[in-house]
Amino acid sequence: MSPEPITHVTLGIAAAVVVTFGAFTALRYLRADGETRASLRLASRIRRTWRRSAPMLGLAATDRTPTTGAQLTAKRGQRPEPRTRIPTIPTRADRTGVSVRVKTVAGIGVDEVTQRASHLADLWGCARVSVVPDGPGRLLVRAVRFDPLAAPTRYRPGLTAPATLRVWPMGEDEYAKPVAAALSNVPGIAVAGLPGYGKTSLINSLIGRFAPSDAVQFAVADGKAETADAGDYAEIAPRLFAFVGDDLAEANKLFTRLVKLRRDRFAAMKRALGTANLWDVNPSAAWLLVILVIDEAHTFFSQAKGSDKRSRELAALAAENARLVDDLIRKGRSVGFVTIVVTQKPTGDAIPTSIRDNCGIRVSFAQTTQEAAVAALGDDIRQWPDANPVSLQDPAYVGVASMRIQGQEGFTRVRMPEVTPSDTAEVATATAHLTVDPAALLPHRDGPGPADFTKAA
Repeated sequence: MSPEPITHVTLGIAAAVVVTFGAFTALRYLRADGETRASLRLASRIRRTWRRSAPMLGLAATDRTPTTGAQLTAKRGQRPEPRTRIPTIPTRADRTGVSVRVKTVAGIGVDEVTQRASHLADLWGCARVSVVPDGPGRLLVRAVRFDPLAAPTRYRPGLTAPATLRVWPMGEDEYAKPVAAALSNVPGIAVAGLPGYGKTSLINSLIGRFAPSDAVQFAVADGKAETADAGDYAEIAPRLFAFVGDDLAEANKLFTRLVKLRRDRFAAMKRALGTANLWDVNPSAAWLLVILVIDEAHTFFSQAKGSDKRSRELAALAAENARLVDDLIRKGRSVGFVTIVVTQKPTGDAIPTSIRDNCGIRVSFAQTTQEAAVAALGDDIRQWPDANPVSLQDPAYVGVASMRIQGQEGFTRVRMPEVTPSDTAEVATATAHLTVDPAALLPHRDGPGPADFTKAA
């Protein structure tokens, strides 16, 4: 075959590929919503200008070693010109921005790109640009067109059981990436923040999401209510196997009961399951994940002032409550206990540090002082001023919290979706038939009979 027909065939194939790709791109653009179209335009601009903007920002390397081809083709006496190496950048657009996957070159890695993140945000017209490693020799640069934290979101729980109990989907971070907290092998979660900024909605999200599972049971100690028919948990009481209000003695009975359950489960679990850690086999309807929520937790731990008999009794109860909850957090992980401690300001005089500091996950909504922020998240939050919960006092940030995310450095701000009490109540009522006392499922049970905690005393 002559070279001319081959050339025509090659050109025809190339033209067909270009037309097909163009048609696919145009179709995708036309079918996208307005926000995704804006991201597609941004992605196109990033790719189109990258070869010029990267060297300007110092994101290109000079390679002075000539290739073999350059040496063979160079004129006698001339040294081949050095080459400019620019990282390649495939892009992917979505509603909130563009994900840029950067293939690094020598001398241009995560540190260099991170240092220029703010310049890239200005160049691309984005609200924020993040840089994280994405495997050997690769980076994920996330360009967000608008701040996803500023827009409230809503989650309406359904009646479908979650696919896994090992993680708790919590919301989206400031780069519109989903954030999930591990529940597996996590003994405690500390939640702090000012009233009205999202703590109750977060707990509603947890209960609403996991209530349809027959492998989960909930208990609540509510420090701002007296009985089950009062306070934030009144409408979800049918899905609670235990509830106490702000009475320290009743709380002490509940915590004692749960510590006994922890011990009994530990004694029976290895024989029944062949393991000393429930998370090796995952919770089930027979071996439940037990979630204890202690709301306004300082109510149960704060030492009463005074030398009279009643004050001494309350102080002794508070000390005993602290000891029991500390036991659950330190020893409950392997037997499927997760204790969630909720309070406004978890300073040492409100929450014993042995409880607070042993919580594997710490979350804080808005705080008014640096002292409260440090108490909630630890001293490291001082090094991350952009994520400090003191900066979340603006009403636009109701529902936004700061937390550490497993596997990521530092702290991240997360937009938690609003979950209304009525939505959670609907799920709790529909799943009330799943409520059971976990002690009743033990192979050899000798504890007290289950009580009906859905009715006021």
